Amino acid sequence: MAKELRRDRPEEGTVKPAAPAKAARAGTSRAWRDALHDERITHLIRTAFRCTSSALQRRLKREDVLYGHWTFLRILWQTDGLTQRQLSEQAGVTEPSTVTALQSMEKLGYLTRQKMPGNKKQIRVFLAPKGMALRSLIVPCAEEVNRIVIAGISAEDLAATRRTLLAVIENLNGDSDDSSELGGAAERLEAQELR
Repeated sequence: MAKELRRDRPEEGTVKPAAPAKAARAGTSRAWRDALHDERITHLIRTAFRCTSSALQRRLKREDVLYGHWTFLRILWQTDGLTQRQLSEQAGVTEPSTVTALQSMEKLGYLTRQKMPGNKKQIRVFLAPKGMALRSLIVPCAEEVNRIVIAGISAEDLAATRRTLLAVIENLNGDSDDSSELGGAAERLEAQELR
């Protein structure tokens, strides 16, 4: 005889609670927080990334800068003259995607790509004055997003979050087929903390 499922007992295979997106749209901060309380850490990281990316993207758009160009500009502001391959590796983007973005950025006057004497295959990327000038325009956008992100969070919680995220990156570094990509990301995060 088949067991009758009761709709009032979730453990018996009934409908799960509302998805986080629906709970967030429900209107109250409490409902949203409750919906995400027991989520997997990977989902929380992804959701936090999407929220921060969206906030930055909106601000960059106001300045007529594409979100996809932000990462490349940020790397070049720190280390101008990288090869396309180095830039691709540091950005964590495939080389074909990097070339496409760089071509677009070159047309916009943000950078120049130069073949190096003695090695015609090696192309180095250099910021143009327009690309360098964007720094003072769009870094404040990122700083504003960062202020919003950390508002109301204690220094102790921020330090714990930083340690936790670095540990997550390190754990995933050991799982990657190409550990150089994740390792580079962890090293860049640590280097940024020292500045």
